[in-house]
Amino acid sequence: MTSTDKDTYFVAVKLFLRQGDQLLITHDIFGSWDLPGGRLKPDEFHKPLSDVVKRKMDEELGSDVSYVVGEPLVFFRVERQERGRAVRIFAIGYEATYEGGKISLGKHHDQMKWVDVEIFKPEDYFKGGWLLGVQEYLEKVRA
Repeated sequence: MTSTDKDTYFVAVKLFLRQGDQLLITHDIFGSWDLPGGRLKPDEFHKPLSDVVKRKMDEELGSDVSYVVGEPLVFFRVERQERGRAVRIFAIGYEATYEGGKISLGKHHDQMKWVDVEIFKPEDYFKGGWLLGVQEYLEKVRA
């Protein structure tokens, strides 16, 4: 790749979903800890990002969950291997407040955990760009 080449990224919306001092993290069936949310689909290019957030929350946490989405707080980049090739993701991390409802993990997640933002050690769960994004978020909310 030369300096004039353009790179290709997927775009993802992620929620730092909080209930007081507790932050929700999820574990996917591929073996990685994650934040609720995910990538835009091709037909969502012109849709509001709030619609993408709603779709992803319904898929990953169930349609019974109630939450309020705030402003984007963290922007981060992730590179990972998928099907033998490098995939790059630009993620927008929104702060959000959990308001209630039963959480029902979707088909791509097998665990969830509420962690205390004041003592949580993200390096025990996340790596790469996800780790950097969670660390940046924690620095902002702990300040």
